[in-house]
Parts: sequence; structure tokens; C-alpha cells
Amino acid sequence: MTKKESGITNHDLHVNTEIFEIRSYLNSTEKDSLLYDEKGFDKRIAVIDFMEFYVIDRIETLLQKTDQPGELILLKYSAQKVKSELEEIDVNLFQKLQARIRTGGSTGKEFKNLVNEYINFNLEDNEHQEEPEYDNLDVFINGLSPFQTMPEQTKDLEPEMVYYQKTPARIVFELVEKAHFLKEDVFFDLGSGLGQVAILVNLLAEITVKGIEFEPAFCNYARDCAAELNLPNVTFINVDARKADYSEGTVFFMFTPFRGEILQEVLAVLRQESLLRKIKIITYGPCTAQVALQSWLHSAAPEDGNIYKLDIFTSL
Repeated sequence: MTKKESGITNHDLHVNTEIFEIRSYLNSTEKDSLLYDEKGFDKRIAVIDFMEFYVIDRIETLLQKTDQPGELILLKYSAQKVKSELEEIDVNLFQKLQARIRTGGSTGKEFKNLVNEYINFNLEDNEHQEEPEYDNLDVFINGLSPFQTMPEQTKDLEPEMVYYQKTPARIVFELVEKAHFLKEDVFFDLGSGLGQVAILVNLLAEITVKGIEFEPAFCNYARDCAAELNLPNVTFINVDARKADYSEGTVFFMFTPFRGEILQEVLAVLRQESLLRKIKIITYGPCTAQVALQSWLHSAAPEDGNIYKLDIFTSL
């Protein structure tokens, strides 16, 4: 009997093949015990993304092309159920980890070891990045935040101010490793945004940190995060960076929060601070080139034209 005689079309065969492949994938996913272990975060994130942007979307496309949707609807329900179960594991995981941070049980090496239990990352990869890159480490660090909805910006930026962009988490880990902080250091993040750099530096280096942020809504969000995680040595100040009080600062970080004359004005303020004590300025992004031109700063790193790597400048 031919396909035509049996009433089976090429389209039907295609749909049946797709259904078989999806069902097989769901069965293998449900049997993968590592996915349901909280330590399987890396693999779980990949599966959740695949489930959302390939499996469920694929089923939706097939539903639009068939007049017999029954089996596909059941398949979609199964996919959504598996995805929800995996997401729930991460919700519970981050609630537990946030509680550990609140009690002070995970700082310094303990915090880094905690992250390494869930995420594999190699800081040497940072040297070859030609633009900011984000990965599962960022997803994990984002999950540690008690609040997941980004606030809306309320103030217009001046022309030389740069719209907020998160510093990749792996860059912050590299920063802490290379900065060689002392216990008495006070770290300032200029253009601290939602507070992730400041909070991470505090957790990793166990030093006092202060975030300087122009946007009130971002500053309030960051303050709430630090308060919710019970981090008393993390402070966020809603002020123009040109007018901030840096008298306590010893290390300053900039992921290009501004450029041009604003950057020059801020650097002039920091130069005055350098007359009173040695300071470090750590840069990431396009601002590095302008900072490198400052005669009162020195960097031991060779100039290679790559702006998306950390550079550490020390005052002379």
C-alpha cells in the first residue's frame, strides 16, 4: 500500500517524526537524575532554555499546521511541566543560598567555593574577549539577587553618560583575584547600577564597598538588595560621580559609566584624592584608553588594544 492509498501524507510523516523526537527528548530529560540535583545547575539552565526556545516553540509551530492537535497539546503540557519542575529547583536553590548569605555563612573563599559547586568557569577565558560576554555564571549570580524585576529609569542621562549595562560576573571575579585587596581597602564602584559589582566584591573580598549611582531607581534597588542580603558594609549613594565624596576610597572601578569631559572631571577629582594616599583605578571597556593617558597613573599591563579586559592603574 502506498502512502497515498493509506491516506498518509508527507506532512503527516513529518509531524509524526517531530512528535517522536520531542517525546524521546522529554523522556530522556525526565530520566536524567543530574538535572533534578541542585548541583546540576549548569546543565539544568541549558535544558530549560532548550525546552523554552526549541521544544515548546517547536510544538507551537506544529499546532498551527495540524487539524488534529490532541497529541501535540498533551506533549506541550508535558514539556511545560518538566520545564516548571526544573525552574522550581532553582527557585528553591536560590532561596537557600540567599539565606546563607544573610547569616554571613558564605563570604570570601567560602563564597567563591560555593559558586564553584554550581558553575564551572575559567577566568583565563576573559583575556580573549573582544566585547562583554555573559554566560551561566551571570545567570547564577542574577539568581542570588532577592529581586528579579529591573526598575525603570527615571532620569534622563546627560549626553556623555552611558546607559547602564551589567559588568559580566566573571570580570568581577577576575577583578577580586587581581586587585589584591587589603582588609582596610574601601572599594568604590562608579556607575554602580543595580549593585551587582559592589555586592559581589563585598562577598568575595570581605571589604567595605560603596556604589555611586546617578539614577535614583537603580540606587534604591541596589540598597534594597544589600539590605535584604544583610550586607551592612555595602552602601549605595545616589549622587553625580563628579560630586561624590571619595575621601575614604582606595580602589575605584569603572565599566565606562561616562566618557568625554565627564570622565575627565571625575579623573581630576580622583587625582586630588591620589595626592593624599595611594589609590588604584580599575577599568573595563572604552574608558580604559582615556584613563591610560593620565600621567599620574601607571599600569603594569602591556597595551594590546583590547578594551574589554581589566586594567589596573596605580597612582604615582
